[in-house]
Amino acid sequence: MPLISTTPMLEQAKREKYGIVAFNVHSLDSIYWVLEAAAEMKSPVILQTTVGTVKSLGAENIVKVATAAADFYQVPTGLHLDHCTDDEVIKKAIRAGYTSVMIDASKHPFAENVQQTKQVMDLAASLGVNVEAELGKVGGVEEEIVVSEKDAQKAVPEECKEFVALTGVPTLAPAIGTAHGIYKGEPNIDFDRIEEISKLVDIPLVLHGGSAVPEEDVRKCVALGMSKVNVSTELKNAYSVAIREHFAAQPNSLDPRAYLQTAKEAAKEMVISKIKIVGSEGRISPLAIK
Repeated sequence: MPLISTTPMLEQAKREKYGIVAFNVHSLDSIYWVLEAAAEMKSPVILQTTVGTVKSLGAENIVKVATAAADFYQVPTGLHLDHCTDDEVIKKAIRAGYTSVMIDASKHPFAENVQQTKQVMDLAASLGVNVEAELGKVGGVEEEIVVSEKDAQKAVPEECKEFVALTGVPTLAPAIGTAHGIYKGEPNIDFDRIEEISKLVDIPLVLHGGSAVPEEDVRKCVALGMSKVNVSTELKNAYSVAIREHFAAQPNSLDPRAYLQTAKEAAKEMVISKIKIVGSEGRISPLAIK
């Protein structure tokens, strides 16, 4: 099964009011255990990588492994480049076989954001590659992109409508009060803003900063039209903590097959729990794999 564009996956999710989780993967082995969990849940899934992961592992290597894993597990799988500000990295990912890319020009004024997004759309749309853009500024840290709490800005609904009309972008990540990383307190999600944006734009919306958001809040976001839910920190932490706990309990157990299996099972539990929350379990269908 080849990697597929996330556009039809997310459009179906929006129509049927469920979500699809985009899991950040940071190693080649993590691609396999995310898809293994998705296969068990019979759920479509999106693998996503940061620019740092692309530089570390290589876009071509990531695509080859993701394609092999999607074929092995027979899971409808999209491959997304997250939060990229560099046109050259976007081009490299598309040439390698990524099926979705995010141009993050949210730090720029509205007109510049529109221009940069249109440039990526001109490149990607003819190839069937999904494009994601951001309006407002999601707080927190996403590798090299750091947005302080005071600089975080929520998206303006009318600007979202104008932005989609001007760019034709098929997915939009509006800042609605979430943040990248683990929250110090309860996230303050602006559900009224999500609802208003959803009424003005007829495309799937993306929830950034999905780690550690309460289950009921994620479900409400999905019901309001946020069809893609990004999860990174929670998944990475589950994997790493399991390894740390393994060595704390068995300091002389140095066989990678032992501690990596422990980490894999912890991460798979996290993947399964997120899939259940967004309602994509059992959603594999012929439409999803076109």
